[in-house]
Amino acid sequence: MKSNKIKSLGLAALVASTFTFSYNVNAEVKTIAIDGSSTVYPITEAVAEDFQKKTGTKVTVGISGTGGGFKKFCRGETMISDASRPILKKEIDMCAENGITYIELPIAYDALTVVTNKANTWAKSLTVAELNKIWASGSSVKNWKDVNSTFPDQPMKLFGPGADSGTFDYFTEAINGKAKSSRSDYTASEDDNVLVTGVSGDKGGLGYFGLAYYLENKDKLSAVGIVAKDKTAAVLPSEATVMDGTYQPLARPLFIYVNATKGAFDKDVKAFVEYFLANAPKLVKEVKYVPLNTSEYAAVTKHWQSKKSGSGFGGVPEVGVKIEDLIKRIKD
Repeated sequence: MKSNKIKSLGLAALVASTFTFSYNVNAEVKTIAIDGSSTVYPITEAVAEDFQKKTGTKVTVGISGTGGGFKKFCRGETMISDASRPILKKEIDMCAENGITYIELPIAYDALTVVTNKANTWAKSLTVAELNKIWASGSSVKNWKDVNSTFPDQPMKLFGPGADSGTFDYFTEAINGKAKSSRSDYTASEDDNVLVTGVSGDKGGLGYFGLAYYLENKDKLSAVGIVAKDKTAAVLPSEATVMDGTYQPLARPLFIYVNATKGAFDKDVKAFVEYFLANAPKLVKEVKYVPLNTSEYAAVTKHWQSKKSGSGFGGVPEVGVKIEDLIKRIKD
């Protein structure tokens, strides 16, 4: 079962970082070095494991966070970068300065999941406005009763991704209206397992991370239903609610970025990406994320085959963009 990769993430990332540090894209590719998002990690690690067994090509996968991964990628230290949000303007500029072009490939969907401790019986759902009240920059909320007068007098302890995380960027954009705009007095970690441990160990705990980490730990945590702006019904994260568009605003695409300057034409990297796209529908589901639909994977595969570089976002994050529309925007 590929989902056990989540639990062993820390050790695998430590090993991967050793190889990533010494990797040089200007050398002949013997090891495919990948780094980036801890959210995307379980998918890429599952693909890497199968690919290595079939081909013998070594693939290392690190978890420096989306931002940390792009720093390595744009310095030419990795061939592929895992990302839980699109590449930003400053990262586009960094890649350009170093002569690195890239191909943006959506590979799955995630339902960014808000979680509470199992002992929390009062917050079965939260509105976007309530989440904003909790997480907004300068928020003074420290007790559950401060969020909603019907909630008990229970101290609140917050856990969330660090500033290098794409999950942090997406959540703050969707909930607070601006990426990276967030209160800072919470326990932050790029390792989602640390967040799971924190929330599950504190009755007043609240946190957020990718769907797979919740599903892997649902015996320890409760998922919170989200009431979208101008809606009245709470919606829980699931494959069904992501695909039917009702889980808003926290459904999001996940990406890999491939070095188009060299990687897209290197036989090993090319073979890995082709294997990734061909097997993503099965492996994405296996590690508890949401696959793209058939027409979306076909569009992404066609985009990969075209080797067209660039990003459909133009360096500015967006919430709710469709995959096919995103691909059509990309200009060389």
